[in-house]
Amino acid sequence: MKITSSDATESVCPVCLERIPAERVLAGDEVFQVKRCAEHGSFKTLIWRGEPSMAKWRRPKTPVHPDICYGTLDKGCPFDCGLCSDHRQLPCSVLLEVTDRCNLQCAVCFADAGPKGAEDPSLEQISWLLERAMAAAGACSLQLSGGEPTLRDDLPEIVETARRIGFSFIQLNTNGLRLASDKDYAQRLRAAGLSSVFLQFDGVDDEIYLILRGEALLEQKLLAVRNAGEAGLGVVLVPTLVRGVNTEAVGALVRQALQLAPVVRGIHFQPVSYFGRFPEQECGADRFTLPELMRCLEEQSGELLKVEDFSPPGGEHAHCSLHATYVYSANGGLRPLGAAGGDSCCTTDCGSGGIRQTVDTVSRRWKLPPGAKLLNAPLSSGSGCCGGTGPAANRVEGPVDLDVFIKDVSARSFTISAMAFQDAENLDLERLRGCCISVISPDGRLVPFCAYNLTSREGKSLYRIKPGGGL
Repeated sequence: MKITSSDATESVCPVCLERIPAERVLAGDEVFQVKRCAEHGSFKTLIWRGEPSMAKWRRPKTPVHPDICYGTLDKGCPFDCGLCSDHRQLPCSVLLEVTDRCNLQCAVCFADAGPKGAEDPSLEQISWLLERAMAAAGACSLQLSGGEPTLRDDLPEIVETARRIGFSFIQLNTNGLRLASDKDYAQRLRAAGLSSVFLQFDGVDDEIYLILRGEALLEQKLLAVRNAGEAGLGVVLVPTLVRGVNTEAVGALVRQALQLAPVVRGIHFQPVSYFGRFPEQECGADRFTLPELMRCLEEQSGELLKVEDFSPPGGEHAHCSLHATYVYSANGGLRPLGAAGGDSCCTTDCGSGGIRQTVDTVSRRWKLPPGAKLLNAPLSSGSGCCGGTGPAANRVEGPVDLDVFIKDVSARSFTISAMAFQDAENLDLERLRGCCISVISPDGRLVPFCAYNLTSREGKSLYRIKPGGGL
């Protein structure tokens, strides 16, 4: 087919990670990224499948460049991240890895974490990193990650440090095992100033956990939700979606999440990306794409959710994510918040005002309102799988009037979002330059998440230092 200028972009070779030209090629209702490395040959990767089409999934915005850059332009994107002056978005979220250690050995892990890791950074080092991030990114949202960050007994002290430096919305990325076993730990985190929990939650039956995480974990996940809620922490369920493993379970996940509301504030789906640790034979051969997820959510929820509810982001590149926000009606139904196709936690203003609004909106939706408790869900492995009896029993048509519901929305809101992270197979440098999620590297740079975790087929990394040293 003929390629127009808008179809041309740049990527990297998935073998050597050198920058190479790439094209987006439409074939029927599928879009592929096609690229060729002079040394390692041609590569073709699915990046979009079906409706809504890639061409329609857009949200215009004006690029803005960071004021403080810890990277210097030399070799160009993606090799000079810091951020560099060529980056076209301010950070709305920064992620700090407080340990390389983990108490699981998952089949898929962007950090390639396990029981053994490098020595944890000291509280003094972490304070320096947070100061650097605050200077460059301002009071954006902060995610504490790993490895498994709850392996650190001093995690509450890290939260307190982040609060003192000026971060007002602090999330914990966790598998939930310690939250399930140690109620006091959850209470200490909340008292220290933790805002929300990003909980790994891949399905509603243990077969899924055995495949993806190597253990039967559902009961512990549900107990983690209860303990977090009792501590006053809102929870966002975060499923990693792998075709053929749990892509047929997205409707069941929504029903389970709604039965755990209002403690569970929403679901953030993440179609699997191939970086860090992943099955060697995979390499993105049959990706689960964002439009497929939207259609599955409609089909598997019995049209409780609809494709038309979802909107592209205003912060990151439009092809990176989707989101929709709902409120519970008085009769227990579910209603989309805002005009159809128009709701966004991000504005098209990419400057500091727009990013600040993004942080404020996410904070409001993902924090647990004071006094909120689990509605009616028994915490067992059968809870919520087939549904119909929880608060999501009926969809209520028509967008909600914001003026009427503004006082209720913080308590009765429920957000569904998804992020399609990029890897070496499908990296698009146009998308990367618009990234608003940065990792604080050990040397104090802010590196876009997908660049930081980029991994070649041979295990080479551009930025991530593996436990024990080396890239």
